[in-house]
Amino acid sequence: MNRKLALAAFSVFAVTPCAFADYKVGMNAIDIKGVGASVGSITISADGKDGVVLKPDLKGLPAGDHGFHIHEKNNCSAMQKDGKLEPGEGAGPHFDPKKTHRHAGPTGGGHMGDLPVLKVGADGTATTPMIVVGLKLSDFRNRSLMIHAGGDNYADQPKPNGGGGARIACGMVQPGQK
Repeated sequence: MNRKLALAAFSVFAVTPCAFADYKVGMNAIDIKGVGASVGSITISADGKDGVVLKPDLKGLPAGDHGFHIHEKNNCSAMQKDGKLEPGEGAGPHFDPKKTHRHAGPTGGGHMGDLPVLKVGADGTATTPMIVVGLKLSDFRNRSLMIHAGGDNYADQPKPNGGGGARIACGMVQPGQK
């Protein structure tokens, strides 16, 4: 009987490993020509409480604060926006499943795609982990992570979407990434 129980338990874990797996998202520079060279990766894990931990291992980015978001689509390609080719537009808008249409920061009740500002050191690296309350690993599945050229004030004034500007790096979150 113990052997059958052990086999049953093994079967459950063997069939559902992705439900508990972290994502390791490869991040690439992007421009109007499309997806470019790697700038590193971001690992996304459940924090064991009520959110996720994002662990960047990035290099080659401009120093300073950068807007950082989950975007709706799993696509990092350049596309037309307002008659002009723009990098990363294939990712669509910020992840906003509750249709708030508000840019309010990670705890402000707006887009769920609003992540903490990504801080890049003078050497072009970002390695400081971030805890984001209110998100689950499943919220990232088949979406994109996006890094913007400028910082993020978590408001739509004076510029839309926190004023982050151009999209400079992107990674597609896909099932089975490890």
